[in-house]
Amino acid sequence: MTDTSPIAGRRVVVGAVLLAMFMAAMEATVIGTAMPTVVSELRGIERYGWVGAVYMLATTVTIPLYGKLADTLGRKPTMLVGIALFLLGSVASGMAPTMNLLIVARAVQGVGAGGIQPIALTIIGDLFTPGERARIQGLFGAVWGIAGISGPLLGGLIVRVLSWRWVFFINVPFGALAAALLAAGYKEQRTEAPSRAIDGFGALLLTAAVLSLLAGVSGSSPGLTLPLSLASLVAFLWVERRHPSPILPLDLLGRRLIAVSSAAGAVVGGVMTSVVLYVPLYVQAILGGSPTDGGTTIAPMLIGWPLMAALSGRLLLKVGTRPLVRGGFLLVALASIALDRAVVLGSGVNFLRATMFVFGAGMGLANTALLIAVQESVSAAQRGVATASTMFFRTIGGAVLVGALGAIVAHAVAGRLPDEVLAAILGPDHGRGLGSAALAAYAQTLRVGMSPIFHTIAAMAAVGAALSWAFPENRVAR
Repeated sequence: MTDTSPIAGRRVVVGAVLLAMFMAAMEATVIGTAMPTVVSELRGIERYGWVGAVYMLATTVTIPLYGKLADTLGRKPTMLVGIALFLLGSVASGMAPTMNLLIVARAVQGVGAGGIQPIALTIIGDLFTPGERARIQGLFGAVWGIAGISGPLLGGLIVRVLSWRWVFFINVPFGALAAALLAAGYKEQRTEAPSRAIDGFGALLLTAAVLSLLAGVSGSSPGLTLPLSLASLVAFLWVERRHPSPILPLDLLGRRLIAVSSAAGAVVGGVMTSVVLYVPLYVQAILGGSPTDGGTTIAPMLIGWPLMAALSGRLLLKVGTRPLVRGGFLLVALASIALDRAVVLGSGVNFLRATMFVFGAGMGLANTALLIAVQESVSAAQRGVATASTMFFRTIGGAVLVGALGAIVAHAVAGRLPDEVLAAILGPDHGRGLGSAALAAYAQTLRVGMSPIFHTIAAMAAVGAALSWAFPENRVAR
């Protein structure tokens, strides 16, 4: 697909990829910090889950399409389009006057995000050998570590000093610089004529299937939307089996390594996304913490992740990928169970931070090994779609689980917490004007309503750990 660029050119491309990844990492930490404040201003906690879920939905349904475009039209133009849409959605999110318009803008942002991370990882897969990729994880780890430390602190500062809207505007300089470096430095040389047979109808059916599923698990007419999702899925599979250039090649999913990676990734992806979105809400709404407290509670996850990712990159050449995938998912499950117990027992934020560090360590240990194993199990011509397929199942797990948990939150507060009370609790004075007795009663209502969220997260993480034991033995060449 591409020729290896000279060293100087590769450095520019790596710089562009690191900036794009930094933007994605900042998005993961800053939005979790800001969302409770967003609800306080725009109201509509019943749509809290949709702000995250629609982003994941848009990312989910576009990842396979981007992967196919990357293999047929080229990595560079595909990723540039993704960055442009992401920035457009970021600006629109920052300007949104209502919760509904914020959800629409987040959908646009998600469409762009679908073309950033998987294509960035595919570019790295093109430019570096497996051994080099394992060692370069230190750079990616540093990016996530810096974002994990600075993101929550910066997010809390922005919300307090400026406005929550600036947590979206902050993406613009990073994205613009990443696009400029990629456009100038990545000299992609095609070695084959691209196929123009893009599976647009399959993409539409997949969108219908996932959107209907998300609506169903969120409680929106499940008697109608869930059967519609099933029918759309059946039609999608029928189209994919017959299309000459499917966006999600079913033959790849028939391989044990990719099938197990997809299933376990979907489960753990849902767990990770839910933790990032709902832990800050718990800290601010129930423990009475500030936006900075909410962000710094999940920040250790993005510190443990890169540290163990760097270690995983060094170990996989020696021990193979299977022990790392199993060990990483086991750590994620143990941390999720500890998080559930912490919520039930009312533990403080320091215990939650320690738990999040272990959670991130497990993700870092497993994710690097899993991704490299998937990339090395296919030819270079299929690397883009294979990488995108793995990301697809991770994000679909996030979209569906976040949507379902959002329905739980909405049910918990329906008729129990008026909008003005919730806005006061999540506002800058943390509901002190309500009186200590009333505030304690409202917080207890939220605690009871949110407990099933963390029970579900723990159970799903345990399922992911169990699935990882089916991961096949896989040795990676240097």
